[in-house]
Amino acid sequence: MIHSILIIGQSNMAGRGFMNDAELIDNQNILAMRNGIFRPMYRPVNPDRSFSGVSLAESFADEYSKEHEGVQVGIIPCADGGTCLDQWQVGSILYDNAVNCARLARRTSHIVAILWHQGESDCFEDRYSHYEEKCLKIMKSLREELSLTDVPLLMGGLGGYLINYAGKTQCAKYYLQINEAIERVASKLPKCAFVSAEGLAPNPDNLHFSTPSLYEFGRRYYAEFKKLEDKNRVFEEKPDMWSAIRTGIEML
Repeated sequence: MIHSILIIGQSNMAGRGFMNDAELIDNQNILAMRNGIFRPMYRPVNPDRSFSGVSLAESFADEYSKEHEGVQVGIIPCADGGTCLDQWQVGSILYDNAVNCARLARRTSHIVAILWHQGESDCFEDRYSHYEEKCLKIMKSLREELSLTDVPLLMGGLGGYLINYAGKTQCAKYYLQINEAIERVASKLPKCAFVSAEGLAPNPDNLHFSTPSLYEFGRRYYAEFKKLEDKNRVFEEKPDMWSAIRTGIEML
């Protein structure tokens, strides 16, 4: 059985890690979807641009595979560089592509996680204040349309190095507000977690995560995934305990 992960967002989810810095991931159980079919993974896993590179999805899939013996892990690549939330709105081409690819993937796999990283393109004065509302609408709709409300959703933060990004001074000014909005979205959605990018390093462009940082980021995504899995497991194993707790609260 293939356990698949849907990766969506912009360039830092697609992956811009330099190939010559890539680690050898000698794991034959990692696959990537190409033309609707899962095939052995090769780089770039999310070829949205000619300069696509290493993705954080690689180390996430590797960690997942190590802890789920006998399972193949399929990456569903749907991220697109340089895109803002308005381009991901419900009914947009990017949104519909993600939905369609996920539906194709479900013919041969079981989707176990959704990985999201996006926000650099919304670091503008007229965009950041609307981020939470727009992102909530997109995430709720995507999960409901695919019947994935019980599937963990991991949402990564923007890198602190953006304060040094010379290409768009507004990134330095508003990236913290975008991170705060992403955290609020994660707190309002079921089975959702925010993944911190604190301390991660960039490529020389100060816009994209470096290859080593992407591998670390993918491991952080997986660590948050495990926390959500563990919480769900405790709830399933001790339903009477949680029922008693809820009853006690209601009686207060």
